[in-house]
Amino acid sequence: MKGKFAAKSFLAANNYVKKRIFYMKKFFTSESVTEGHPDKVCDRISDGILDAILTQDPMARTAIECCAAYDLLLIMGEVTTSAKVDYERTAREVIQKIGYNFGTFSFDKCKVIVAVHEQSSDIAMGVDASYEKKSKKDAGSEEDTLGAGDQGMMFGYACRETEELMPLPIMLSHKLAMRLSEVRKSGLLPYLRPDGKTQVTVEYEDKRAVRVDAVVVSSQHDREVSQERLRADIRKYVVDEVIPAEFLDADTKFYINPTGRFEIGGPEGDSGLTGRKIIVDTYGGRCAHGGGAFSGKDCTKVDRSATYFCRYIAKNLVAAGLADEVEIQVAYAIGVANPVSVFVDSFGTGKLPDDKLAEIIKKEFDLRPYAIIRKLGLRRPIYSETAAYGHFGRAGLPWEATDRAEDLKKYL
Repeated sequence: MKGKFAAKSFLAANNYVKKRIFYMKKFFTSESVTEGHPDKVCDRISDGILDAILTQDPMARTAIECCAAYDLLLIMGEVTTSAKVDYERTAREVIQKIGYNFGTFSFDKCKVIVAVHEQSSDIAMGVDASYEKKSKKDAGSEEDTLGAGDQGMMFGYACRETEELMPLPIMLSHKLAMRLSEVRKSGLLPYLRPDGKTQVTVEYEDKRAVRVDAVVVSSQHDREVSQERLRADIRKYVVDEVIPAEFLDADTKFYINPTGRFEIGGPEGDSGLTGRKIIVDTYGGRCAHGGGAFSGKDCTKVDRSATYFCRYIAKNLVAAGLADEVEIQVAYAIGVANPVSVFVDSFGTGKLPDDKLAEIIKKEFDLRPYAIIRKLGLRRPIYSETAAYGHFGRAGLPWEATDRAEDLKKYL
Protein backbone atom coordinates (compact mmCIF):
# COMPACT_ATOMS: atom_id res chain seq x y z
CA MET A 1 0.00 0.00 0.00
CA LYS A 2 2.83 2.34 0.93
CA GLY A 3 4.46 1.76 -2.44
CA LYS A 4 1.24 2.63 -4.27
CA PHE A 5 0.93 5.93 -2.41
CA ALA A 6 4.59 6.69 -3.06
CA ALA A 7 4.14 5.98 -6.77
CA LYS A 8 1.06 8.22 -6.93
CA SER A 9 2.88 11.01 -5.13
CA PHE A 10 5.82 10.72 -7.51
CA LEU A 11 3.55 10.84 -10.56
CA ALA A 12 1.65 13.84 -9.19
CA ALA A 13 4.90 15.68 -8.47
CA ASN A 14 6.27 14.78 -11.90
CA ASN A 15 3.11 16.06 -13.63
CA TYR A 16 3.31 19.28 -11.63
CA VAL A 17 6.91 19.81 -12.75
CA LYS A 18 5.92 19.14 -16.36
CA LYS A 19 3.12 21.71 -16.15
CA ARG A 20 5.47 24.27 -14.59
CA ILE A 21 8.00 23.72 -17.38
CA PHE A 22 5.24 24.15 -20.00
CA TYR A 23 4.01 27.39 -18.50
CA MET A 24 7.40 28.85 -17.65
CA LYS A 25 8.23 29.67 -21.27
CA LYS A 26 6.14 29.55 -24.41
CA PHE A 27 5.73 31.58 -27.57
CA PHE A 28 2.59 32.76 -29.33
CA THR A 29 2.33 34.45 -32.73
CA SER A 30 -0.40 36.52 -34.38
CA GLU A 31 -0.54 38.31 -37.72
CA SER A 32 -2.35 41.25 -39.25
CA VAL A 33 -2.62 42.76 -42.73
CA THR A 34 -3.11 46.26 -44.11
CA GLU A 35 -6.25 47.52 -45.84
CA GLY A 36 -4.48 47.05 -49.18
CA HIS A 37 -4.07 43.29 -48.73
CA PRO A 38 -6.21 41.62 -51.46
CA ASP A 39 -8.51 39.86 -48.96
CA LYS A 40 -8.96 43.09 -47.01
CA VAL A 41 -9.72 45.03 -50.19
CA CYS A 42 -12.65 42.64 -50.65
CA ASP A 43 -13.72 42.95 -47.00
CA ARG A 44 -13.64 46.73 -47.23
CA ILE A 45 -15.68 46.83 -50.43
CA SER A 46 -18.25 44.44 -48.92
CA ASP A 47 -18.62 46.58 -45.80
CA GLY A 48 -18.54 49.79 -47.83
CA ILE A 49 -21.54 48.58 -49.83
CA LEU A 50 -23.25 47.44 -46.60
CA ASP A 51 -22.82 50.90 -45.05
CA ALA A 52 -24.09 52.60 -48.21
CA ILE A 53 -27.22 50.44 -48.07
CA LEU A 54 -27.79 50.93 -44.32
CA THR A 55 -27.52 54.71 -44.76
CA GLN A 56 -30.73 54.53 -46.81
CA ASP A 57 -32.36 51.40 -45.40
CA PRO A 58 -31.46 50.32 -41.83
CA MET A 59 -33.68 47.22 -42.15
CA ALA A 60 -31.88 45.84 -45.21
CA ARG A 61 -30.74 42.23 -45.41
CA THR A 62 -27.33 41.86 -47.00
CA ALA A 63 -24.72 39.21 -47.61
CA ILE A 64 -22.25 40.88 -49.97
CA GLU A 65 -19.05 39.12 -50.99
CA CYS A 66 -16.29 40.15 -53.35
CA CYS A 67 -13.58 38.36 -55.28
CA ALA A 68 -10.66 40.31 -56.76
CA ALA A 69 -7.98 39.04 -59.12
CA TYR A 70 -5.51 40.95 -61.29
CA ASP A 71 -7.72 43.53 -63.03
CA LEU A 72 -11.15 42.11 -62.16
CA LEU A 73 -13.56 42.63 -59.25
CA LEU A 74 -16.64 40.42 -58.83
CA ILE A 75 -19.35 41.68 -56.46
CA MET A 76 -21.80 38.92 -55.57
CA GLY A 77 -24.31 37.92 -52.92
CA GLU A 78 -27.84 38.48 -51.67
CA VAL A 79 -29.47 41.81 -50.87
CA THR A 80 -33.05 42.63 -49.95
CA THR A 81 -33.48 46.40 -49.62
CA SER A 82 -35.33 49.49 -50.71
CA ALA A 83 -32.02 51.38 -51.01
CA LYS A 84 -30.71 52.49 -54.38
CA VAL A 85 -26.95 51.98 -54.30
CA ASP A 86 -24.54 51.97 -57.24
CA TYR A 87 -22.41 48.96 -56.25
CA GLU A 88 -19.74 49.56 -58.88
CA ARG A 89 -19.30 53.22 -58.00
CA THR A 90 -19.11 52.44 -54.29
CA ALA A 91 -16.47 49.77 -54.94
CA ARG A 92 -14.33 52.12 -57.02
CA GLU A 93 -14.50 54.78 -54.31
CA VAL A 94 -13.30 52.25 -51.72
CA ILE A 95 -10.44 51.09 -53.97
CA GLN A 96 -9.38 54.71 -54.51
CA LYS A 97 -9.50 55.46 -50.78
CA ILE A 98 -7.31 52.44 -50.04
CA GLY A 99 -4.71 53.84 -52.44
CA TYR A 100 -4.88 51.76 -55.62
CA ASN A 101 -4.55 54.53 -58.18
CA PHE A 102 -1.88 52.66 -60.14
CA GLY A 103 -1.41 49.29 -61.85
CA THR A 104 -3.96 46.92 -63.33
CA PHE A 105 -6.25 47.11 -60.28
CA SER A 106 -6.40 50.90 -60.29
CA PHE A 107 -9.80 52.21 -59.17
CA ASP A 108 -10.46 53.73 -62.59
CA LYS A 109 -9.17 50.83 -64.72
CA CYS A 110 -10.24 47.55 -63.12
CA LYS A 111 -13.23 45.68 -64.53
CA VAL A 112 -16.24 45.29 -62.20
CA ILE A 113 -18.93 42.60 -62.49
CA VAL A 114 -22.03 42.77 -60.28
CA ALA A 115 -23.96 39.55 -59.58
CA VAL A 116 -26.37 40.32 -56.73
CA HIS A 117 -29.87 38.95 -56.11
CA GLU A 118 -32.46 38.96 -53.32
CA GLN A 119 -32.16 36.95 -50.11
CA SER A 120 -33.63 33.44 -50.26
CA SER A 121 -37.28 33.46 -49.21
CA ASP A 122 -36.63 30.28 -47.19
CA ILE A 123 -34.00 32.06 -45.09
CA ALA A 124 -36.12 35.21 -44.79
CA MET A 125 -39.04 33.14 -43.47
CA GLY A 126 -36.99 31.95 -40.47
CA VAL A 127 -35.55 35.37 -39.73
CA ASP A 128 -38.82 37.31 -40.02
CA ALA A 129 -40.76 35.02 -37.70
CA SER A 130 -38.78 33.02 -35.15
CA TYR A 131 -39.53 29.49 -34.00
CA GLU A 132 -40.65 30.90 -30.65
CA LYS A 133 -43.08 33.26 -32.36
CA LYS A 134 -44.51 30.56 -34.62
CA SER A 135 -44.87 27.98 -31.86
CA LYS A 136 -46.46 30.54 -29.53
CA LYS A 137 -44.43 29.23 -26.63
CA ASP A 138 -44.02 32.87 -25.70
CA ALA A 139 -46.64 35.60 -25.77
CA GLY A 140 -44.69 36.96 -28.72
CA SER A 141 -42.47 39.74 -27.41
CA GLU A 142 -40.72 41.97 -29.92
CA GLU A 143 -37.40 40.33 -29.08
CA ASP A 144 -38.76 36.92 -30.07
CA THR A 145 -40.00 38.09 -33.48
CA LEU A 146 -36.54 37.84 -35.06
CA GLY A 147 -34.96 34.41 -35.52
CA ALA A 148 -31.23 33.76 -35.97
CA GLY A 149 -30.19 34.22 -39.60
CA ASP A 150 -28.22 30.97 -39.60
CA GLN A 151 -27.09 28.10 -37.42
CA GLY A 152 -23.60 28.08 -36.00
CA MET A 153 -21.40 28.78 -33.00
CA MET A 154 -19.87 32.15 -32.16
CA PHE A 155 -17.02 32.95 -29.79
CA GLY A 156 -15.97 35.91 -27.70
CA TYR A 157 -12.78 36.48 -25.73
CA ALA A 158 -11.09 38.94 -23.37
CA CYS A 159 -7.95 38.93 -21.21
CA ARG A 160 -5.86 41.32 -19.12
CA GLU A 161 -2.76 41.39 -21.34
CA THR A 162 -3.42 44.87 -22.74
CA GLU A 163 -5.49 47.92 -21.81
CA GLU A 164 -7.88 46.91 -24.60
CA LEU A 165 -8.36 43.56 -22.80
CA MET A 166 -6.99 41.81 -25.89
CA PRO A 167 -4.06 39.43 -26.47
CA LEU A 168 -0.77 41.30 -26.91
CA PRO A 169 0.41 39.57 -30.16
CA ILE A 170 -2.66 40.53 -32.21
CA MET A 171 -2.78 44.08 -30.84
CA LEU A 172 0.89 44.70 -31.71
CA SER A 173 0.37 43.18 -35.16
CA HIS A 174 -2.66 45.43 -35.80
CA LYS A 175 -0.80 48.52 -34.63
CA LEU A 176 2.14 47.72 -36.90
CA ALA A 177 -0.23 47.31 -39.87
CA MET A 178 -2.01 50.56 -39.04
CA ARG A 179 1.30 52.36 -38.72
CA LEU A 180 2.37 51.07 -42.16
CA SER A 181 -0.71 52.72 -43.65
CA GLU A 182 -0.18 55.91 -41.65
CA VAL A 183 3.39 56.51 -42.83
CA ARG A 184 2.32 55.76 -46.43
CA LYS A 185 -0.72 58.05 -46.47
CA SER A 186 1.00 60.88 -44.59
CA GLY A 187 3.86 60.94 -47.10
CA LEU A 188 6.49 60.12 -44.48
CA LEU A 189 7.42 57.00 -46.48
CA PRO A 190 5.96 57.90 -49.90
CA TYR A 191 7.49 54.91 -51.66
CA LEU A 192 5.29 52.43 -49.77
CA ARG A 193 2.23 50.91 -51.48
CA PRO A 194 -1.07 49.69 -49.96
CA ASP A 195 -0.42 45.95 -49.56
CA GLY A 196 1.32 44.75 -46.41
CA LYS A 197 1.48 42.12 -43.67
CA THR A 198 2.75 42.11 -40.09
CA GLN A 199 3.41 39.41 -37.51
CA VAL A 200 4.54 39.42 -33.90
CA THR A 201 5.77 36.56 -31.69
CA VAL A 202 5.52 37.16 -27.94
CA GLU A 203 7.32 35.13 -25.28
CA TYR A 204 5.35 34.24 -22.16
CA GLU A 205 6.42 33.12 -18.71
CA ASP A 206 3.67 31.73 -16.51
CA LYS A 207 1.07 33.25 -18.85
CA ARG A 208 2.69 36.69 -18.54
CA ALA A 209 4.02 38.44 -21.66
CA VAL A 210 7.69 39.24 -21.00
CA ARG A 211 9.25 40.08 -24.38
CA VAL A 212 8.81 40.18 -28.13
CA ASP A 213 10.79 37.41 -29.74
CA ALA A 214 10.21 38.16 -33.43
CA VAL A 215 8.73 40.91 -35.60
CA VAL A 216 7.85 40.39 -39.27
CA VAL A 217 6.87 43.28 -41.54
CA SER A 218 6.37 42.98 -45.29
CA SER A 219 5.30 46.07 -47.23
CA GLN A 220 4.67 46.64 -50.90
CA HIS A 221 6.87 49.41 -52.32
CA ASP A 222 7.75 51.20 -55.52
CA ARG A 223 10.53 50.12 -57.86
CA GLU A 224 13.03 52.84 -56.98
CA VAL A 225 13.56 52.34 -53.24
CA SER A 226 16.49 50.20 -52.08
CA GLN A 227 15.94 47.38 -49.63
CA GLU A 228 18.52 48.91 -47.29
CA ARG A 229 16.57 52.17 -47.04
CA LEU A 230 13.21 50.42 -46.76
CA ARG A 231 14.37 48.18 -43.93
CA ALA A 232 15.96 51.05 -42.02
CA ASP A 233 12.90 53.28 -42.44
CA ILE A 234 10.38 50.61 -41.44
CA ARG A 235 12.46 49.71 -38.39
CA LYS A 236 12.68 53.38 -37.35
CA TYR A 237 9.28 54.76 -38.28
CA VAL A 238 7.08 51.68 -37.88
CA VAL A 239 8.54 49.02 -35.58
CA ASP A 240 10.22 51.31 -33.05
CA GLU A 241 7.14 53.54 -32.96
CA VAL A 242 4.82 50.63 -32.12
CA ILE A 243 6.67 47.97 -30.10
CA PRO A 244 7.36 49.16 -26.52
CA ALA A 245 11.12 49.30 -25.90
CA GLU A 246 10.82 47.19 -22.76
CA PHE A 247 9.66 44.24 -24.89
CA LEU A 248 12.70 44.38 -27.16
CA ASP A 249 16.15 43.00 -26.38
CA ALA A 250 19.32 41.86 -28.10
CA ASP A 251 17.73 38.53 -29.02
CA THR A 252 14.61 39.97 -30.68
CA LYS A 253 14.59 39.02 -34.36
CA PHE A 254 13.43 41.43 -37.08
CA TYR A 255 12.36 40.29 -40.54
CA ILE A 256 11.55 43.25 -42.77
CA ASN A 257 10.63 42.35 -46.36
CA PRO A 258 12.50 39.06 -45.93
CA THR A 259 11.94 37.98 -49.58
CA GLY A 260 13.95 40.96 -50.81
CA ARG A 261 11.39 42.69 -53.06
CA PHE A 262 7.63 43.32 -52.84
CA GLU A 263 6.72 45.49 -55.84
CA ILE A 264 3.67 43.58 -57.13
CA GLY A 265 0.91 43.54 -54.55
CA GLY A 266 -2.81 43.72 -53.94
CA PRO A 267 -5.16 41.84 -56.29
CA GLU A 268 -2.61 42.25 -59.08
CA GLY A 269 -0.24 39.95 -57.22
CA ASP A 270 -2.65 37.61 -55.42
CA SER A 271 -6.40 37.02 -55.59
CA GLY A 272 -8.57 38.33 -52.76
CA LEU A 273 -11.80 37.09 -51.22
CA THR A 274 -14.22 38.47 -48.62
CA GLY A 275 -14.08 36.64 -45.28
CA ARG A 276 -10.72 34.93 -45.70
CA LYS A 277 -8.97 36.72 -42.82
CA ILE A 278 -11.25 35.69 -39.95
CA ILE A 279 -8.41 35.08 -37.48
CA VAL A 280 -6.92 38.50 -38.25
CA ASP A 281 -10.41 39.93 -37.69
CA THR A 282 -10.79 38.40 -34.22
CA TYR A 283 -8.13 37.37 -31.69
CA GLY A 284 -5.13 36.28 -33.71
CA GLY A 285 -5.70 32.59 -33.02
CA ARG A 286 -5.84 32.91 -29.23
CA CYS A 287 -9.56 32.17 -29.13
CA ALA A 288 -11.54 29.44 -30.90
CA HIS A 289 -13.49 30.49 -34.01
CA GLY A 290 -16.84 29.23 -35.28
CA GLY A 291 -15.84 29.78 -38.91
CA GLY A 292 -18.27 32.54 -39.90
CA ALA A 293 -16.93 35.75 -41.43
CA PHE A 294 -18.24 39.27 -40.76
CA SER A 295 -17.82 41.64 -43.68
CA GLY A 296 -20.78 42.31 -45.95
CA LYS A 297 -23.30 40.78 -43.53
CA ASP A 298 -26.12 42.72 -41.91
CA CYS A 299 -26.87 42.33 -38.20
CA THR A 300 -29.51 39.61 -38.57
CA LYS A 301 -26.59 37.29 -39.37
CA VAL A 302 -25.50 35.99 -35.97
CA ASP A 303 -22.09 35.22 -37.45
CA ARG A 304 -21.52 38.92 -37.02
CA SER A 305 -23.90 40.25 -34.37
CA ALA A 306 -23.60 37.38 -31.87
CA THR A 307 -19.79 37.32 -32.18
CA TYR A 308 -19.75 41.03 -31.39
CA PHE A 309 -22.02 40.42 -28.40
CA CYS A 310 -19.84 37.58 -27.14
CA ARG A 311 -16.88 39.98 -27.15
CA TYR A 312 -19.02 42.52 -25.27
CA ILE A 313 -19.92 39.96 -22.61
CA ALA A 314 -16.37 38.62 -22.26
CA LYS A 315 -14.91 42.11 -21.94
CA ASN A 316 -17.41 43.07 -19.25
CA LEU A 317 -16.76 39.88 -17.27
CA VAL A 318 -13.02 40.58 -17.27
CA ALA A 319 -13.50 44.30 -16.54
CA ALA A 320 -15.71 43.32 -13.59
CA GLY A 321 -12.98 41.08 -12.17
CA LEU A 322 -14.95 37.86 -12.56
CA ALA A 323 -12.06 36.37 -14.57
CA ASP A 324 -8.64 37.41 -15.87
CA GLU A 325 -9.20 35.54 -19.12
CA VAL A 326 -12.42 34.18 -20.56
CA GLU A 327 -13.70 32.55 -23.74
CA ILE A 328 -17.43 32.35 -24.44
CA GLN A 329 -19.23 30.19 -26.98
CA VAL A 330 -22.86 30.75 -27.95
CA ALA A 331 -24.64 28.52 -30.50
CA TYR A 332 -27.81 29.14 -32.52
CA ALA A 333 -30.25 27.26 -34.75
CA ILE A 334 -31.52 29.03 -37.88
CA GLY A 335 -34.86 30.70 -37.31
CA VAL A 336 -34.70 30.28 -33.51
CA ALA A 337 -34.31 33.36 -31.31
CA ASN A 338 -32.86 31.81 -28.17
CA PRO A 339 -29.39 30.23 -28.32
CA VAL A 340 -29.20 26.44 -28.02
CA SER A 341 -26.15 26.57 -25.73
CA VAL A 342 -23.85 28.87 -23.76
CA PHE A 343 -20.34 27.69 -22.83
CA VAL A 344 -17.64 29.44 -20.75
CA ASP A 345 -13.95 28.67 -20.26
CA SER A 346 -12.07 30.96 -17.87
CA PHE A 347 -8.82 28.95 -18.14
CA GLY A 348 -8.66 28.58 -14.37
CA THR A 349 -8.77 32.36 -13.80
CA GLY A 350 -12.47 32.63 -12.92
CA LYS A 351 -13.45 33.88 -9.47
CA LEU A 352 -16.47 31.58 -9.84
CA PRO A 353 -16.79 28.18 -11.54
CA ASP A 354 -17.27 28.28 -15.30
CA ASP A 355 -20.78 26.80 -15.11
CA LYS A 356 -21.73 29.57 -12.68
CA LEU A 357 -20.35 32.19 -15.08
CA ALA A 358 -22.46 30.66 -17.86
CA GLU A 359 -25.54 30.99 -15.66
CA ILE A 360 -24.70 34.62 -14.94
CA ILE A 361 -24.43 35.31 -18.69
CA LYS A 362 -27.82 33.75 -19.38
CA LYS A 363 -29.37 35.75 -16.56
CA GLU A 364 -27.74 39.12 -17.23
CA PHE A 365 -27.49 39.26 -21.04
CA ASP A 366 -30.31 38.85 -23.57
CA LEU A 367 -28.82 36.73 -26.35
CA ARG A 368 -31.76 36.86 -28.76
CA PRO A 369 -30.85 38.51 -32.11
CA TYR A 370 -33.31 41.41 -31.80
CA ALA A 371 -32.06 42.24 -28.28
CA ILE A 372 -28.43 42.13 -29.44
CA ILE A 373 -29.18 44.43 -32.38
CA ARG A 374 -31.02 46.89 -30.13
CA LYS A 375 -28.39 46.86 -27.37
CA LEU A 376 -25.43 47.46 -29.69
CA GLY A 377 -27.23 49.66 -32.22
CA LEU A 378 -26.23 47.46 -35.14
CA ARG A 379 -28.55 48.87 -37.81
CA ARG A 380 -26.26 51.87 -38.29
CA PRO A 381 -23.60 52.25 -41.02
CA ILE A 382 -20.63 51.58 -38.71
CA TYR A 383 -18.94 48.69 -40.47
CA SER A 384 -16.48 50.06 -43.05
CA GLU A 385 -13.83 50.88 -40.47
CA THR A 386 -14.02 47.40 -38.94
CA ALA A 387 -13.02 45.79 -42.24
CA ALA A 388 -9.28 46.24 -41.57
CA TYR A 389 -7.08 46.14 -38.44
CA GLY A 390 -9.45 43.94 -36.45
CA HIS A 391 -13.03 44.11 -35.22
CA PHE A 392 -12.02 44.00 -31.55
CA GLY A 393 -9.86 46.17 -29.31
CA ARG A 394 -10.92 49.29 -31.23
CA ALA A 395 -12.12 52.30 -29.23
CA GLY A 396 -15.57 53.66 -30.01
CA LEU A 397 -17.20 50.47 -31.22
CA PRO A 398 -20.34 49.59 -29.22
CA TRP A 399 -19.25 46.03 -28.40
CA GLU A 400 -16.08 47.42 -26.78
CA ALA A 401 -18.03 49.22 -24.04
CA THR A 402 -17.67 48.02 -20.43
CA ASP A 403 -20.91 49.58 -19.20
CA ARG A 404 -22.03 46.37 -17.44
CA ALA A 405 -18.82 45.82 -15.46
CA GLU A 406 -19.89 47.69 -12.29
CA ASP A 407 -23.21 45.85 -12.10
CA LEU A 408 -21.55 42.47 -12.61
CA LYS A 409 -19.27 43.04 -9.62
CA LYS A 410 -22.21 42.07 -7.39
CA TYR A 411 -21.40 38.43 -8.19
CA LEU A 412 -17.99 38.73 -6.56
